Amino acid sequence: MAFTDRHGGVSGDPYSSRNLGGLVGDAPESVAENRARTAGELGLGPGRLVFLRQVHSADVAYVTEPYGDDAPPLDGAVTDLAGLGIAVLGADCAAVLVADPVGGVIGAAHSGRPGTLAGVVTSLAEEMSRRGADLSRATAVVGPAACGRCYEVPAGMREEAARVRPETWSTTSWGTPALDLRAGIVAQLGEAGVTDIRHDARCTIESPELFSHRREHKTGRFAGIVWMPGG
Repeated sequence: MAFTDRHGGVSGDPYSSRNLGGLVGDAPESVAENRARTAGELGLGPGRLVFLRQVHSADVAYVTEPYGDDAPPLDGAVTDLAGLGIAVLGADCAAVLVADPVGGVIGAAHSGRPGTLAGVVTSLAEEMSRRGADLSRATAVVGPAACGRCYEVPAGMREEAARVRPETWSTTSWGTPALDLRAGIVAQLGEAGVTDIRHDARCTIESPELFSHRREHKTGRFAGIVWMPGG
């Protein structure tokens, strides 16, 4: 499992430099080069890194190869194939990576506010279980995201979210309504039977080495990536 940052790519400002997002206005050839570099650095062969067309849904699919330019709208993917990586993009939303190496099943989900409330992590866990994963022995890593002390939202939005996932209720460090997506994600993982839950707890808004839509508005996307060596 790995999380990229904004360094080590070829994109120009404001995407400098390792932007992996293809729908943010960056030059397609720069994104392609950044993705190829990233795959190579992880030991994955050419064309062996799956990217999704993320739409803030709870939809998860089993994948056996990259989609290319015709990716369906998905916010999570699962595979049991070694040598195939799954990447989910973020710039304040969390990437949730889960692996059962004994069962040979891995998965990744893009869990922003809508996806967290819709249960994308629950959908990911269910699909992994269908493919033979034992989630009680799985390891999950919740990646960098806007933290509960920075993710300011209107009071009504906080109340609406808390009706679905009470764990998300939070307050900013300056005393205004906020959401703690990480707490909601952890609750879903726990409900699915995952006990080994780890964190890259960096706040994207506070960490300049990461892309943040809230901080920068027009910006790139970093990735959380999960893969099994071999293949």
